[in-house]
Amino acid sequence: MYWLLAGLLLGNSAQAHPMPSSVVLLDLHPTGVAAELQLPLTELQAAFGHDVALHTETLVARLGPELRAYLAQHIRPVSPDGNAWTVAVRDLRVHEAEQTATGTYQELTAHLWLTPTAGESPRVFTFFYDVIVHQVVTHVALVSVRRDWETGRVAPDAPTEVGVIRLNVRDNFIPPLVVNQAAGSWWAGFRGMMGLGVRHIAEGTDHLLFLLVLLLPAPLLLTKGQRWGRFGGVRYSLLRLLKVVTAFTVGHSLTLLAGALGWLRLPSQPVEILIAVSILVSAAHALRPLFPGREARVAAGFGLVHGLAFASTLAELHLPAAPMALSILGFNIGVELMQLFVIALTVPWLILLSQTPRYGAVRVGGAGAAAVAAVAWIAERILSQANPLAALVARVAQDAPWLLAGLAVLAVFSYWQQRIVLAPRS
Repeated sequence: MYWLLAGLLLGNSAQAHPMPSSVVLLDLHPTGVAAELQLPLTELQAAFGHDVALHTETLVARLGPELRAYLAQHIRPVSPDGNAWTVAVRDLRVHEAEQTATGTYQELTAHLWLTPTAGESPRVFTFFYDVIVHQVVTHVALVSVRRDWETGRVAPDAPTEVGVIRLNVRDNFIPPLVVNQAAGSWWAGFRGMMGLGVRHIAEGTDHLLFLLVLLLPAPLLLTKGQRWGRFGGVRYSLLRLLKVVTAFTVGHSLTLLAGALGWLRLPSQPVEILIAVSILVSAAHALRPLFPGREARVAAGFGLVHGLAFASTLAELHLPAAPMALSILGFNIGVELMQLFVIALTVPWLILLSQTPRYGAVRVGGAGAAAVAAVAWIAERILSQANPLAALVARVAQDAPWLLAGLAVLAVFSYWQQRIVLAPRS
């Protein structure tokens, strides 16, 4: 009777003042399940019995062990044969969150690793979960699968809901959730990683901008005064382009492998700053030669930095050796395919335009715009704070197809005009 009355009273209160739900995101891996819990602090305080909603900046330091014990006590995955899984609570952090119905609030995010009994599949289990729900009877937990390597779902931004955990008020019982995902394959994981590599470059404006700006002076010869001069010919241009692209590929492939396997790790912030610096350096080189004839070496060196950023994506997958090797291969193939696609769409117009007087203005304008973008990103990544210039760069990047179309039109028109001027008169 108590639970029924409490449910009715709190239910009416919740309708007047909606409270945020918990979110449980599951990442299925060949050896276990990574779970991310997003727990609203106001609700957690009512269930946990400690002061967690005040002085949130010191919450993990004050109550970290107690919170880990509480979560481990209220989360119990069980295999179809009735074997209980091992639950390890990893990191905890407090931050601000927002849900549409409730607005902003403080949230505890907890990362857990759920390990099945040896020989059992992590794809099928019964999820006994009553965090917060065991005390706050109106609370619900929304459970979704975020990543599933074996079905090719490797991007984290499209979770699939698998159920809702809530109190059954009539029976005073919290039903467990059965998680039963369809069988997957390594081929699906490989294809998913290849697609992720394509997407990573398609959305990675900074990676492509570095490479394209480094290619801007590639068709040009050096003058005696060590300035960029006239067009060096199609064969000369393609050879230099090939060297730069190959060197960049080798560089980022090495650190992608080392980072994904855990041999080399750097914090993400300095890596992202160095990527922006690489764009600034290549923009300065496009304006005036800084390392003439050594573009391939510079591309390889900065490629090492870009590869570390790629590796962070794979490190989140927590894969054993064989699937990780397949993932590295698939991701790298996707990266290369997208790079080659963009280069194939861009380089012919650069070669055509570099045979005309207008190429100087295009080179200077492109390098200047890249330098502005690089400075905006450097400031944003050092300060960890968005700035209007970086936001403008992001908006301009969305119009990249139109910029490419404009480059093509300009190249064709300039080349045609140049041919008319140089044509012999009768």
